[in-house]
This record gives sequence, structure tokens and C-alpha cells, in this order.
Amino acid sequence: MTIAGIAAALAVGLAVGVLGRLVVPGRPGVPLWLTMTIGAAAALLGAISAWLVGAHGFSLLGLVVQAGLAAVGVVIVVATASKEHSDSR
Repeated sequence: MTIAGIAAALAVGLAVGVLGRLVVPGRPGVPLWLTMTIGAAAALLGAISAWLVGAHGFSLLGLVVQAGLAAVGVVIVVATASKEHSDSR
């Protein structure tokens, strides 16, 4: 994996983090920096996974895996974060 590949994965993850934040209706319970961080980390994991299965260099498979994992990570974080804390005593 090259520096350009890492930079591309980070860019994809940050973009997915921002877009994921924009499509959520209402006001999400997580900050923008968290969705961007989760998106970048998941996209890096996707880039590493694609590289391990043989998608070296810039490829459509690598891009799809990066964006897919980033989107799944952002959706999980936004869906599990709640603004209301349950008071179960």
C-alpha cells in the first residue's frame, strides 16, 4: 500500500463521514468529527482488506470496499448514538 493509497482512503472516509452526516434526518447525537473519524478509519480498513485480496493500486474494487466499510461504520455509529439517555432504575 502506498502513501497515495492511504491518502485516497482517508479522503474517501472523510467524504463518507460528511455525507453520512448530511443524510441523517434531524440532529444526530454524534459530532461531525466522530463521523469523519469513523469513516476514515473504516475506509483505511477497507483499503487494507482490498489490498490483501489482491486489489493493488487504484481499483474499483478497492474504492467500493473502502466506501462500503466507511458507510457501514458511520451508519452504525449514528444509529447507536442516542441523544436521550434512558433512566432505567
